[in-house]
Amino acid sequence: MKSTLKNKLKMRINMKNKINIQLLLFVFLSLIFNSTARAEGGPDLEVVVKYSLGFTVLLILLLVWLVVVYSERNDFSGEEFWAPFKKVKYYLTLTTPPEKEKDLLMDHEYDGIRELDSRIPPWFHGLLWFTVIFSIVYMIQYHVIGSGNVQEEEYLAEISFAKAERQILIKTGAFLNEETVTFTDDVGALENGKQIYLKNCASCHANDGGGLVGPNFTDKYWIHGGSIKNLFTTIKYGVPQKGMISWSNQLDPIQMRDVASYILTLQGTEPANPKAPEGTLYIPETEKEQKTDSET
Repeated sequence: MKSTLKNKLKMRINMKNKINIQLLLFVFLSLIFNSTARAEGGPDLEVVVKYSLGFTVLLILLLVWLVVVYSERNDFSGEEFWAPFKKVKYYLTLTTPPEKEKDLLMDHEYDGIRELDSRIPPWFHGLLWFTVIFSIVYMIQYHVIGSGNVQEEEYLAEISFAKAERQILIKTGAFLNEETVTFTDDVGALENGKQIYLKNCASCHANDGGGLVGPNFTDKYWIHGGSIKNLFTTIKYGVPQKGMISWSNQLDPIQMRDVASYILTLQGTEPANPKAPEGTLYIPETEKEQKTDSET
């Protein structure tokens, strides 16, 4: 008698522990879904909230059912708990009980092995009809009405979207570097370059580009090359051995292009106190080609 009461008490404790575990699981998953909903700031926030609410309702219903099963029905063996799942499994599979399998044995026999004439389970029938109906709907929507995106249309849409994104990146200077930079004569860009020059470069090269500590920008002699690519590289990486810092951490690629283009517009101007030429005479590639053609 004592052992029976002890076992029942132990089983009740186990049931309560299971309920407590379910409660903890419910709280934990609810927190996850709620935090996900708060973290999502995009257009999918409403969808996340709906799924979170639905999942929460299902968990509440499950917990109520568990409490009813364990507290009122005294289902210590778990029969009441597993009964609905067993019914669902039965209707999905319609499995023949082992004691009735002899009624399904077919007449033929191979090497002592006989075959059961079992029916196809309902879940397989359901899957078959689902695929048939889905294929009909898919064909009408994508190939008859044309309201869905077939692979080719989806591919073209992605290409178009990628091109739009690429243009945005080009405007932000993401693809701009010392290999791809080109001179710009845009008035707004040159004015931007001028302001950057007066703020950051004039202290070493003078406001008019005539040169102070740094070299003269108005003549045709350059220490590190006089092309737009050479200037962009010098601005980006600097010349540490001569005291010029790298500006890559303070200027973005668009700004470096603008100031380099502005510096090139200073060539041929007449500064107030021009510094003596430094470096070597720079001849643009176009002039070199014209000179070679004239010699030949």
